[in-house]
Amino acid sequence: MAATTTTVPNAGPVSGSRSFLRKLREGDEIARIITFLFASTVVLVTILLVFELWHGSSLARHKFGFGFFVTSVWDPIAGDFGALPFIYGTLVTALVSLAIAVPLGIGAAIFLAELAPQKISDTLQFFIDLLAAVPSVIYGLLGVFIIVPIMREYIQPFLKSTLGFLPLFTGPAYGIGFFTAGIVLAIMVIPYIVSVSREVLLSVPRDQREAALALGSTRWESTWKVVVPFARTGIMGSIFLALARALGETMAVTMVIGNTPTISASLFSPGYSIAAVIANEFSEATGDLYVQSLIELGLVLFILTFVLNGLARLLIILTAQRGSEMGRT
Repeated sequence: MAATTTTVPNAGPVSGSRSFLRKLREGDEIARIITFLFASTVVLVTILLVFELWHGSSLARHKFGFGFFVTSVWDPIAGDFGALPFIYGTLVTALVSLAIAVPLGIGAAIFLAELAPQKISDTLQFFIDLLAAVPSVIYGLLGVFIIVPIMREYIQPFLKSTLGFLPLFTGPAYGIGFFTAGIVLAIMVIPYIVSVSREVLLSVPRDQREAALALGSTRWESTWKVVVPFARTGIMGSIFLALARALGETMAVTMVIGNTPTISASLFSPGYSIAAVIANEFSEATGDLYVQSLIELGLVLFILTFVLNGLARLLIILTAQRGSEMGRT
């Protein structure tokens, strides 16, 4: 009986994969390498920025150590530098802005995403996006010529007469100060909260809304008790994003905060922020210690904004993943 032989074809590459040379000839690998280099430059710039800030502040770090962050004296003539007044002013103005912007921003986002007709929602969102693109110096001018006079003539005297028993609302009404800077920042960060929160709310699966309505909930009840809790993580992300934006703002705050390195419980008092002191004094700084103290302030501000932006993005991604998982189920 003649033996039959079976010819097995040579095993080629797995379907969907091609040799490196073939990819190179067709341009896929070249495109991959070039785009990878482009993406790597972002990481490289970040690393170089941190290194430069760290290296450029070595003298101040070695001389003052941790005391740099808890000392309130800022005396360039005596060579004594402490960051506490600037950290305090940055945090106070940011917190005041969030206290104003968060309720307004989230309320507006809920209206645009859940309650407004589609045409009205899209139109208002267009104008909100325009507000987010306005240069900060314009908001500073708005603060100087409109908000500061209103604060000095009406709002601060009213708060002092009604809530003057609280330390937050004592002292002379200059018009400038922590409170005014917080209001200007609130106007600036509201568009960020509205835009991000609206997108997060729209990512909530429709099944969640329909299930609540089917059980007898009203439109508002389904929004407040189902949609908003589902999107809570992403909304928190928008708040962190707005906080990072408020911490790093320079020009608008510089124009209305008063630029005085003091720590005061009163929101009417003039103050200073990290970004403002860097912008005002860096060009006039003389001596290595003075310059490196300002650079160390920049390092602190960079780390704060970097961490907060990272947390915000993470929270938004988690909410989007939850929405996609619920949509598949």
